[in-house]
Amino acid sequence: MEFSIATLLSNFTDDKSVAPKVLEKKLGCQDDENMQKLQIALDVLEKVGILEKERGRYRRVYEEDVVEAKLRCSSKGFCFAIQDVEGADDIYIQKNHLSSAWNGDRVLVKVTKEGSRRRSPEGQVRLILERVNPSVLARVRQAEDGTYHAVPLDDRLLFELDLRPNIAPLEEAVDHLVHVQVLRYPLGQNPPLGKVARVLGSDAEDAADTDIVCCKHDLRRQFPNSVLKAVEGLPDSLRKTDLKNRLDLRNRLTMTIEDKSDSLDSAIVENAFTLEKTKTGNWQVGIHIADVAHWIPLDSPLDREARKRGTAVYLGDTVLPILPEKLLSQVSLVPGEDRLTLSMLLTLTESGQLVEFEIQPSVIQVDHQLSYEQAQALLGGHEQSKPELAPIVEKLKELFFSLSPALRAVRQQRGAFELNGTLPKEAIARPLPHSKDEGRHGAIMVSASMPLRSLLTELMVLANKVVASHLHALSLPGIYCVHPTPDLERLEDLLKLGSNLGLDVEQSLEEDVTSQDYQRLTQMLAKSTAAKVLNHLLQGTLKPIGYSSKPGLHFGLADDTSYCHAVSPVWRYGDLFVQRVLEYTFLEGRDRRTTRSKDRVNLHHSSAHGNINWNVLPPDIQQELESQLSTLVPHLNDREKLTEDAEIDLEGLKKAEQMKERTGHVFSGLITGVQSYGFFVEIEDLLVEGLVHVSSLKDDWYEYRSRHACLVGRKNRTAYRLGDHVEVQVKSVDYYRQQIDLVTVSGGSVASNEDLED
Repeated sequence: MEFSIATLLSNFTDDKSVAPKVLEKKLGCQDDENMQKLQIALDVLEKVGILEKERGRYRRVYEEDVVEAKLRCSSKGFCFAIQDVEGADDIYIQKNHLSSAWNGDRVLVKVTKEGSRRRSPEGQVRLILERVNPSVLARVRQAEDGTYHAVPLDDRLLFELDLRPNIAPLEEAVDHLVHVQVLRYPLGQNPPLGKVARVLGSDAEDAADTDIVCCKHDLRRQFPNSVLKAVEGLPDSLRKTDLKNRLDLRNRLTMTIEDKSDSLDSAIVENAFTLEKTKTGNWQVGIHIADVAHWIPLDSPLDREARKRGTAVYLGDTVLPILPEKLLSQVSLVPGEDRLTLSMLLTLTESGQLVEFEIQPSVIQVDHQLSYEQAQALLGGHEQSKPELAPIVEKLKELFFSLSPALRAVRQQRGAFELNGTLPKEAIARPLPHSKDEGRHGAIMVSASMPLRSLLTELMVLANKVVASHLHALSLPGIYCVHPTPDLERLEDLLKLGSNLGLDVEQSLEEDVTSQDYQRLTQMLAKSTAAKVLNHLLQGTLKPIGYSSKPGLHFGLADDTSYCHAVSPVWRYGDLFVQRVLEYTFLEGRDRRTTRSKDRVNLHHSSAHGNINWNVLPPDIQQELESQLSTLVPHLNDREKLTEDAEIDLEGLKKAEQMKERTGHVFSGLITGVQSYGFFVEIEDLLVEGLVHVSSLKDDWYEYRSRHACLVGRKNRTAYRLGDHVEVQVKSVDYYRQQIDLVTVSGGSVASNEDLED
């Protein structure tokens, strides 16, 4: 078991001392080699003053001027340490104070100079906690002395690696793009050492885009043998003991509704639905989630691998899951098979108000598996339904014509908003959002071509909210979703663009942007002639979802109570962790204050809320889960960011590839940003952004007017400003850097007197 210093130190909380035997168990260091590595790490940390030893146990030493952060470096050699604490200052670190740390590494930084109003604080790297570049994309060069070196393509990695000879001759890889595995990081005067793991092609364009993204972000395509062996050890079918203490819902008419394609995520079904009328005239909606936690013990090889991956990565048709495919198939909710689930039974009024709920471990059997297209055809009467589907059609009508729209109305009354997921007709293809709920953007995506998707999402969002409220009410450890207020500066740029396009939007906003502001804005942007571009830019103003151990604001859903992700344990580890907390609660939780007390509460039911004033979980389980949360939350946030970067990278490479084929073509575009060095144009038909550099404007000398965000010609008084429509030609494309250079063919506008003022 390999571990980082960050993982090791995460086991030291507060001022408590920890025995080496405890660390060996938590870090999976069961063999002599790993136990020896752990002891070496402990000795070094003690020597540098990070740990102190007393009676054979270790305690963490905290210093006020030493902070944990992540390095962000530039190609020019200067770096900033970004702290995890929101609002904390970034710390400037000179190149000679990096202590061989690389861009992206997690480090301990000692603050050597306090910041001021105009200057960032300064510091130096005290200790490298975690390396995030176990491999790099590089080009091989041969030095004059005959040795071979790897030059990273990422110019923020300010080094070259010496290459160890491989079985394949290195001379054949010279000037080729390769994936290099790091064998040794810089050590004293010794440079880093690596070996070529794979030759990807003669250059970036020759390599497969998925290979580039996987290598660049070090995404694991294969599972370790220990994980595959653990899957083989799982039972192939349900046992009687698996059904113990589970609610039997196999007699309820159960359906699944999923995308239908050849990709892995559409073949694996993790959510099913039931709909029953209650005696009081309300509806009971059953949302049944595949019980993944039942099959994966805490800290088992399967659990550690899923935690390391954090979230599934979607690279076009390629899906990199957090669990092996065989296990995914075993938990998938397929028709005619008994499956273990965690069921959320929600009682709703006709107007979408939640009356009560219960959460139960259950066993179900799916009766009907529908695609979105089939469900829409049945609802629209476009497909002749078979007699056996008649009960399903009635439930579909109630679900999608009554309940889901009612839930949507309740959400919108809170001020929540939606994002338009429709792409222009000629847009370069990219996958639809793969989340079952509001996902990474933080707002529900709607599509005119697939309305059922967003209506079903209403149910999933409600299920997430129900689970979060239960965790919070029972004071259980949980991973909550927070969605911060958007970037005001980027929003103001968008408003200025909208104003220049003739929309009646305010030029400035108060410091506290509200969800209602966005709700009004999305409705207004929909009326614009450039609605698709503006909606695309609006998404860019939103900050990504973040994980926290405490409830917080969810901007996109206009919810400031509590919210978590719980409906996708197959694809997100955070959901799996939440599922495990509920499992512990139902198996080990205390439903009364003392054994002598006669008053019990139902830990499965919403009636328990407000009636518990004791610790539900046993102290050892509570402590273990809280200890895991302290490291899990920042890790999952890092993995979400890396995954988003990888998916955006792939989309950028595909756009660059297709735009390279269109070099010389002319397109209509909208100016979406103006800087002193040029202006950015969004090609409206494709939602692809390129740069018109000021040096390409040969007809005049153009000056930048920052106050009016425009470039103005000295003699011809031609202005290029936000919102102007221009005709542009694709001049060149840098595939790897995804940079598209454009030149103007026509467009711009006549500068006003105000534009000519400084």
